[in-house]
Amino acid sequence: MLSFKTVFSFAALLPFAHLVAAQSAVWGQCGGIGWTGATTCVSGSTCIKQNDYYSQCQPGAASPPVTTVTPTLPPSSPTTTTSTGSAPSGLSTIPASQLFKISNFGPNPNNVAVYVYKPARVQSKPPLIVASHFCTGTAQAYFSGSKFAQLAETYGYLVLFPSSPHSGTCWDVSSDATLTHDGGSDSLGIASAARYAIANWGVDPARVFAVGTSSGAMMTNVLAGAYPDVFKGGVVDSGVPFGCFALPGQAQDSWNSQCAQGQLVLTGAQWAQRVLNAYPGYTGARPKMQVWHGTAGSWWGIYSDTTLYPQNFFETVKQWTTVFGYPSTPLSNVSESYLPRGYSNATYGPNFQAILAQGVGHTVPLYEQQYLQFLGIA
Repeated sequence: MLSFKTVFSFAALLPFAHLVAAQSAVWGQCGGIGWTGATTCVSGSTCIKQNDYYSQCQPGAASPPVTTVTPTLPPSSPTTTTSTGSAPSGLSTIPASQLFKISNFGPNPNNVAVYVYKPARVQSKPPLIVASHFCTGTAQAYFSGSKFAQLAETYGYLVLFPSSPHSGTCWDVSSDATLTHDGGSDSLGIASAARYAIANWGVDPARVFAVGTSSGAMMTNVLAGAYPDVFKGGVVDSGVPFGCFALPGQAQDSWNSQCAQGQLVLTGAQWAQRVLNAYPGYTGARPKMQVWHGTAGSWWGIYSDTTLYPQNFFETVKQWTTVFGYPSTPLSNVSESYLPRGYSNATYGPNFQAILAQGVGHTVPLYEQQYLQFLGIA
């Protein structure tokens, strides 16, 4: 079984460099962290940066990028410590407006590194977001490449940025331990940090959320499935269903090609059972979920198992609609004004939305402001 480190090794891709297209098609990816494909666009389109992880070929040489409308924000990596306002007393030892590592926060069998971002002014009973990074990423990379910290300065919530302990810097989303409530591995370490924040920082337990990209999206689904008592909502950007990577007896950072290539196709009931098996006997509410995914496949063909194929979007829809008892047909399916052309937002019920991005590769650009609105923070 290949490890994440092996699958994502750049050296392994070099013999196939000739397979890369000279130019990306309209609406195709043309840049971003980790992107090794074409960085120029076909005639009539321009490579527009969406965020640090994703640039896209959009029609027209002078067309401005379609971006999220956000409030006026401080610099992306603020470092000045200022008054914490009405922040709970337990936060007094944490410096404001910078990434700060915490420790001794509870059971953490894999020694997941966890960093907290506290804005200059914190709500008296703040929400908490756990933001999990992509494969080959780190807490620091996700902190600097996303707007979660910036927006915390506006809305007064706290952010935890965990960092994977594995050599390939991907999350364990395959072992029995990580897929089981209080079973161990990476998910327990992250859940422990969230529990610590609730107990010691005055965090509102009804507003604890998980978000993530790629491997972090997979971890978000794991946290939502195995720890519904801790996490009340999740946003999954280009991931797979809960339990899709399950590989009993394999290394914790194992890659599951069957799942990644969209070949693991189950019924909604079968997918839902994987969630229910994660925490037997749990009868409480399930976290509200929003899922994002692109329709484009991998550019390098033979290494397509390193992209999470679009079928995973539809399998995730099956899973969560069944968990919530929603119909398989959405109540509405619209193109929101804030989304680029080709994006559709399907709402299946008050607790589940699924956004499909036509022609977008791995991963879908971040829309942090909309995440906050869905989670009820903004």
